[in-house]
Amino acid sequence: MPHHDLLIIGAGSGNTVVQDSYSGMDVAIVEPWVFGGTCLNRGCIPSKMFVHAADVALSARRGEALGLHTSFDGVDWPAIRDRVFGRIDPIAAGGRDYRVGLENVTVYESSARFTGERCVDIDGEEVSADQIVVAAGGRPVAPDLPGLAGVPFHTSDSIMRLDELPDHLVILGGGFIAIEMAHVFEALGSRVTILHRSELLLRGADDSVRERITDIYAKRMDVRLNTTVARVSHDDTFRLELSDGSTLEADQFLVATGRRPNTDTLNVEAGAIATNERGLITTDEYLRTSAEGVWALGDITNPAQLKHTANAEARLLSHNLINPDDLWKIDNTLTPHAVFGYPQIGSVGKTEQELISSDTAHLVSIRNFSDIAYGWAMEDTTGFVKLLADPSTRLLLGAHIIGPHAPTLIQQLIQGMAAGLTVDVMARGQLYVHPAMPEVLEQALLEL
Repeated sequence: MPHHDLLIIGAGSGNTVVQDSYSGMDVAIVEPWVFGGTCLNRGCIPSKMFVHAADVALSARRGEALGLHTSFDGVDWPAIRDRVFGRIDPIAAGGRDYRVGLENVTVYESSARFTGERCVDIDGEEVSADQIVVAAGGRPVAPDLPGLAGVPFHTSDSIMRLDELPDHLVILGGGFIAIEMAHVFEALGSRVTILHRSELLLRGADDSVRERITDIYAKRMDVRLNTTVARVSHDDTFRLELSDGSTLEADQFLVATGRRPNTDTLNVEAGAIATNERGLITTDEYLRTSAEGVWALGDITNPAQLKHTANAEARLLSHNLINPDDLWKIDNTLTPHAVFGYPQIGSVGKTEQELISSDTAHLVSIRNFSDIAYGWAMEDTTGFVKLLADPSTRLLLGAHIIGPHAPTLIQQLIQGMAAGLTVDVMARGQLYVHPAMPEVLEQALLEL
């Protein structure tokens, strides 16, 4: 039976655990697909490359508001797609080749299933290790929808590698993947229909943001709320029977109804690894699982399912694995996130509805992008900043921004919250460049 000092299941953020300090260890990495994980190959990075192209296309369509004679004349979809994956695919291959070339690293290009404590089956071979890191990520899930199993629908794993730009794309779901992909395909020329079972898009976001993004998207494309699919079939085109009795036909169908951790594919129970009701591996503050010598990171354990949280966990584990007497704790107090639709969204901390439901006293400040000079320059009429603060401590409890560059603007507030700065210090303790975008943050802070 092959035995290693360290076995890592998953070559996304798990691959980055292995640093130069591991050169004296016998390390193994198990990856059944390609190196780089979801983010590099079918998530954050390729989607944002498509988003940027979509932003440019949409700007060309909207030049008239600025007195510009610009127009959008269509796209070369294969060129856009190949630009994205022509850069990404070699990076994934290069990551694999680099690890294969290291003398102290064994790469198993197969799936793994636990057969016992710190023991896994890899393509029929039993492999054990002193320590194991489970970083196997997650995958899209599809609802139990009549007819769905028999049709060639797409998920976020495949939609960006289409051969042709769809004439009509129907998206089932109203989360961040639906928001981003709807923007990409509508901006590049597809007719887009969103089917969402709730009254507002983007469940989990602050209600003010949800209301605004729902209104913007409903004016831009066909958004059908409180609507589900009763049945789907496919014969050259997709035919969807909807809950309101109507039907839709489309040439492509994207199912974006959520993701789940890959614990079920790993047989984690055999490894004495505990999971919660959502299938996530449970860990302590050091990222140790219930099984001795087994650790977990990323989407398989963190419900946030964000690359920046997985990267932070990988850095922590890189230390903890070889420093058992000096373990670092993970701090998930502030977990910012962003949605790269149009407009963009950046958020950190509590939403107002969470504060209300927990009966937490709070102050609210909302300032529109149109309140500042650069907002005038952009002719922005929909963006805003919403801040939530504790009236006693004067600390920010939450911040939510929708509008151009929202994920960049939110970073200043994240830094202030992480440093424990009051809203008064954040507002008055620095100079804000005039007439730059951060002035909208200044005004919102001053209002508190």
